[in-house]
Amino acid sequence: MRKTKILGVIPARYASKRLPGKVLLDICGKPMIQHVYERALKARSLFALIVATDDARVFEAVRAFGGEVVMTSPDHPNGTARAAEAAERFGEPVDAVINVQGDEPLLDPLMLDELAAALFSGPDVVCATLCHPLSDERRMGDPNQVKVVLDRNGDALYFSRSLIPYPRCTPSVPVYGHIGLYGYDRDFLALSTTLPSTPLAEAESLEQLKILEHGYKIRTVVTSRPLPGKGVDTQEDLEAARRFFAGEGRTS
Repeated sequence: MRKTKILGVIPARYASKRLPGKVLLDICGKPMIQHVYERALKARSLFALIVATDDARVFEAVRAFGGEVVMTSPDHPNGTARAAEAAERFGEPVDAVINVQGDEPLLDPLMLDELAAALFSGPDVVCATLCHPLSDERRMGDPNQVKVVLDRNGDALYFSRSLIPYPRCTPSVPVYGHIGLYGYDRDFLALSTTLPSTPLAEAESLEQLKILEHGYKIRTVVTSRPLPGKGVDTQEDLEAARRFFAGEGRTS
């Protein structure tokens, strides 16, 4: 089935261990969630875009800047489940869903278009994500930078916080870093939320491994885009985002 209507969903919780209420933190006169929303709107592939939250403060903030927003259950274990509820409650049927992180104010909208194209890349593609070449040895060894190895068809074989593949015999083997954007066939998104967690997913603390362990494939495309700045997890990340939007390097 050709995925002609792709819904973008931005799951946005207020709670955050490191930066409470971070999606509403001010970045040059706008809450972070507004920056994410406005950048995602520039993706040509999205039929519609909606924020999914469980907090009245986030709901009202999105309404205030004119964004589409839906209140979801507070009991969801992750953003994937929240996105699935938002898609189910959307006013009309959609063919696919792209899950956009709410703490990525430097999001490149063209990456969303690449992800949408990955969902079109084969009739059996039910889930897709992106990766990029890694050359910095520090990032290769950083457990917060997830790595991925691919098969000949561009489907993920494994994701890990460890360095994969280990270059024992071929030092020049490429290493790819995972980019945490996901696209789903609508029906598979609903199915994925019912899959029980799995040993490798628990061991690595990587939700996407659950999909592989249950026998499904994740189409993984090497992006052609330069990497944007990192997402906002710490006060230092927040200050970096503020500098970006305030001065040199601002692109939108």
